[in-house]
Amino acid sequence: MSAVTQNPDLAAPRSPQVRKKGVNLEKVGWVYMRASGVLLIVLIFGHLFVNLMLGEGIHGIDFAFVAGKFATPFWQWWDVLMLWLALIHGANGMRTIVNDYVTGATTRKVLVWALWIAAGFLILLGTLVVFTFDPCLGVANSSTEWLIEMCAAR
Repeated sequence: MSAVTQNPDLAAPRSPQVRKKGVNLEKVGWVYMRASGVLLIVLIFGHLFVNLMLGEGIHGIDFAFVAGKFATPFWQWWDVLMLWLALIHGANGMRTIVNDYVTGATTRKVLVWALWIAAGFLILLGTLVVFTFDPCLGVANSSTEWLIEMCAAR
C-alpha cells in the first residue's frame, strides 16, 4: 500500500490574524532572553576571568578577596547586574516551560506567580547582600587578626 499525502490548498482563503492591542509580552520576553543571554556571557566570563585567572587564581579567593571586591562600586554593580539578569533570565525560561507543559490554567497561573515571587525575593535579597555587605560586622567575635586590625583602622 502506498500512503497518499494531501497537499494543503494554498489558494484557499484564510481567516485574517487579529493582533491584540497593547504590548506583546511574549515578544518582549523573547527579545529579553536573547539580549540578556549575550550580556550574561560577557558578565560571567569577566567574573570568572577576574576570580580565577588573575592574581593567585582559585587559591586567592577568600573572605578578604570578596570583601575587597564588594568595597568597590564597580564590582558591586557588576555582580548586581549579573544577579538581576541571571535570575530574570532563568525565571523567564521557567515561565516558558510552565506555559508549554502545564495544561491547567489555574495551576499554570499559580506556578508562574510563584516563579516571579521567588525570583523577586532572591533579587531583593541578593541586592541587599551586595550593597550592605560590611566585613567589619561582628569583628569582636572574630579570631582573624588581620580583620580586627583592618576594621580598627576604619
